Amino acid sequence: MRFLIVGAGGIGAYYGARLLAAGHAVVFVARGEHLDALRGKGLSVRHPEFSFEAAVDALDQAVLVNSLNADAFDLIILTVKAGATDAVMSSLHPWLAIADTPLLSLQNGVDNEIIIESRVGGERTVGGLAVRIGGHIIRPGVIEATGAAQVVMGAWRSAADNPCLQQDLERFAACFNAASIPTTLSEDVQKALWRKLLINNGVNPLTALTGLDTRRLTAHPVLTRTVYQLMEETARAAMADDVCLDTADIDEMYRLICQFDAIKTSMLVDREKGRPLELDAICGTVVKRCRKLGIEAPVTELIQALLESRVTADLASA
Repeated sequence: MRFLIVGAGGIGAYYGARLLAAGHAVVFVARGEHLDALRGKGLSVRHPEFSFEAAVDALDQAVLVNSLNADAFDLIILTVKAGATDAVMSSLHPWLAIADTPLLSLQNGVDNEIIIESRVGGERTVGGLAVRIGGHIIRPGVIEATGAAQVVMGAWRSAADNPCLQQDLERFAACFNAASIPTTLSEDVQKALWRKLLINNGVNPLTALTGLDTRRLTAHPVLTRTVYQLMEETARAAMADDVCLDTADIDEMYRLICQFDAIKTSMLVDREKGRPLELDAICGTVVKRCRKLGIEAPVTELIQALLESRVTADLASA
């Protein structure tokens, strides 16, 4: 199959390398020094159970739209930071509009698919989750990844809303599994995304604030209770999207994160590297949805405010 990965960071590059190793064609969209390294030296991926080092097809977005057609690909995978989704989809919209290639989001947050749907329609929008994976650029062209690196995908907003697309996704799931990317199809991917946000809001901001990895965070006698409180607020926020998450969902996701490998979250790595944080896509989503419902999310608001203050201080001292 032919894949386009828009956003060749830790997550996108890892999955792309897996697909390349399985014999599929993959084009990466990147920028800056990372793009220069991919073009000049190729891609190197290090994972405890997988290694990859080879030349790859990499280009920037301008070259992409001027040299290739969107229908040249079987699937377009979006792995940019959530805060960039709207800008990327807006700039790619004319290029995407003349094709019918489906788009799979493997990003944090619950709003990416809403943006994608607004640009290309629900019939081409595939919700997705990258699960139990930590992936980061350790230097241009070199990726370090850990974890089971699973994928969950499904027709947006659910299989019932788009049964034809859901059926078509079976071939992509089979392709991913054959490429050693453990993949399952979700009948209700919007709920699956909110369940992942339970974990993202529960641990990502706290790891960025404290500098702890997920294992040390959830083992801390005080902070682990805060993780659970953040998850509870996320579950309440989901009601704004007519998604019901109950105590069983919270408990399951809490147990899952407590069993994770010692992963550095993307938000912690972004703070260490001085990059913008996905606060609005994670904490902001919970706070805004709760306000819409007329309820409070005091723990999420506190953690967000503390982290914003720390980031401001980081910038001032840089």
